[in-house]
Amino acid sequence: MAHEETDDPDAFSSFRQFFALDGDVLVLSAAMFAFSLGFQMTGRYMPRYMSVLGAGSLAIGLYGSFGNLISAVYPYPGGALSDRVGSRTALTGFGLASTLGFVVWLFADAFGVLTIPAASVGPFAVDSVVLPVGIFLGLLLSQAWKSFGLGATFAIVKQSVPPDRLATGFASTETFRRTAFLLGPLLAAGVLTLYPFESGFRVVLAVAALFGLVATATQYLLYDASKDSFGKSFEGVASVLSDLRAMPPELRPLLVGDTLVRFGNGMVYVFFVIVVTEFLAVGVTLPVVGSLSPDAFFGVLLAVEMAVALLTMVPVAKLARRVGLKPVVAVGFVVYAVFPVLIINAPENAAVVALLFAFSGLRFAGLPAHKALIVGPAEKNAGGRVVGSYYLVRNVVVVPSAAVGGWLYAASPELAFAAATVVGLLGTGYFLAFGREFPAYA
Repeated sequence: MAHEETDDPDAFSSFRQFFALDGDVLVLSAAMFAFSLGFQMTGRYMPRYMSVLGAGSLAIGLYGSFGNLISAVYPYPGGALSDRVGSRTALTGFGLASTLGFVVWLFADAFGVLTIPAASVGPFAVDSVVLPVGIFLGLLLSQAWKSFGLGATFAIVKQSVPPDRLATGFASTETFRRTAFLLGPLLAAGVLTLYPFESGFRVVLAVAALFGLVATATQYLLYDASKDSFGKSFEGVASVLSDLRAMPPELRPLLVGDTLVRFGNGMVYVFFVIVVTEFLAVGVTLPVVGSLSPDAFFGVLLAVEMAVALLTMVPVAKLARRVGLKPVVAVGFVVYAVFPVLIINAPENAAVVALLFAFSGLRFAGLPAHKALIVGPAEKNAGGRVVGSYYLVRNVVVVPSAAVGGWLYAASPELAFAAATVVGLLGTGYFLAFGREFPAYA
């Protein structure tokens, strides 16, 4: 089927398509949006919540690595459970688990702490670590809903648009999904403007739990899964190894570079909120709104970051059709890499910090091109396996990054953030040296 130029997705096509969706898909999309709001209201603030509860930098780093581990291992059992009990039951269970996770976070201090004694391995020494049990238990539960259907977007976009427009297709879907990433932090910032952080964040957690409960009830009551087909269940480790061996060779430089970039970013990602609220401790006074504490200002910074991403994602994806995918992906990698060293050395000036978070938003502009570069070389009907193999490798390697960053941060925040930038630049350089262009864009 021929695709005319007017068929290109634009910044608003996701929203037009959303309201034209079939009823069941509309329900699932609404539930995804509601859960994303809850995640974005809470997730980026959780390290700050841990700090208020008395956790140190290594505990915060272990929290980040635990989240990485969940992201790496949840999709397989989540998919197997969906195949066994049916999508409606699985969706309901995942939704209730995520909602319960928000509630556990709300009462995290009631679960006590686990103390890991000091230890040393050769020249490396680690002080004792106090882990808030409720925070880790809440994370284990709250991420359950995300385990459902991670590869669906890739498959739908690849089947729906021609190869040379994959980036703009992904930009359309990303625009809708990331609108919740914009609104969630703003809602959190509004609450934290009214209350001190500890009590205000508990209100945020309660609102997130309410969103989760409403979304779960809505999808259970309105979603008809009788005609759903989810394909074959997980076939074991041999299947994963076979898919890894079958990965297109042109993807390997991208995978290596991407993994290094994400490892560097993962070393300090959980500490961005700590840097803004405690290290720089920078707030702002805005017209009409008035004075914002550092905690509330961080929510505004996240919204600024995402606004830049939403405004640039589609134009940059279209630019990729002229200059190629590789340069656009490389620019995103550079932003990922240099942001840590820039933010840790920023002056205590709200305008400068806001500009840096706006700059950080440009890393999202390259994501549609990045996804197109991943799925583009895949053989027909193999896109899902390629995507799954790619993200499995990347996510598993990145698991310890936050723990490494937390260990370095305990010694020196500047050291941790500088090391993160070095690792990210190594990944960027490797991709620039060895990465290959997707043929449709060459």
